[in-house]
Amino acid sequence: MTGSDAAIPAIDTSRPHPARVYDWWLGGKDNYPVDEELARRILAVDGAAVRGARANRRFMHRAVRTAAEAGIRQFLDIGTGIPTEPNLHQVAQEIAPESKVVYADNDPIVLRHAQALLHSTPEGATNYVHADVREPDTVVRLAAETLDFSEPIALSLVALTHYLSDDAYGLLKRYVDELAPGSFVILSQVTPDLSPEVIAKAAEQFRRSGTPFFPRSLAEFSRFFDGLELLGPGVIPVSGWRPGPEDVAAQAEGIVPVYSGVARKV
Repeated sequence: MTGSDAAIPAIDTSRPHPARVYDWWLGGKDNYPVDEELARRILAVDGAAVRGARANRRFMHRAVRTAAEAGIRQFLDIGTGIPTEPNLHQVAQEIAPESKVVYADNDPIVLRHAQALLHSTPEGATNYVHADVREPDTVVRLAAETLDFSEPIALSLVALTHYLSDDAYGLLKRYVDELAPGSFVILSQVTPDLSPEVIAKAAEQFRRSGTPFFPRSLAEFSRFFDGLELLGPGVIPVSGWRPGPEDVAAQAEGIVPVYSGVARKV
């Protein structure tokens, strides 16, 4: 595993981290009181937060299956979070055991769990790089130890872009520019469109905790796909993107304020 021999940075438990807040919403145990406190505060103002986290995970599963079934055999997942089964590599390697997967995150607790839990098929490869999404040169350099950037890659930033400011468009373009034609881009993003007052309150909770948070409208989120070929059904609320039976049932509880989309680099 890339970087596994390096010293693991100390875990900062004095402030919440999005990966650990997300873990709490998913029912995980790899979070700290400061993370639970923020997760509960947000849930108090946004009752769809847990449903949104679960819907995001299911979307990731469906999008990865779509990419794998289209012939993609390499995956770069940035902002992967704490491993929650089934993980992206398990979904991809179930379809194509030879798939190569690289996870990237900047939380030391993710590194600890990645070292222990991310096991690959014998035919494939699963690695983890400890790096920040805002350092694309570092992420790509380390990922290239496992992935061949001259061949198509599925790049996923699921539930990540809302933690990035206006430079997110240029940042994503830097990653896309590194991808070979035929690559996929998988994104999801919190939006204020469907429940503006609720999302404004949730965003304020994040910001008070020291975590930047930038919900985006349909037009703003769609900008991430400029120059790419969107797959059907296009940009759509997350539970509606090629839904399975569980997603259809979940929609009966209400639409979660998260957009999603998958596109191909041509």
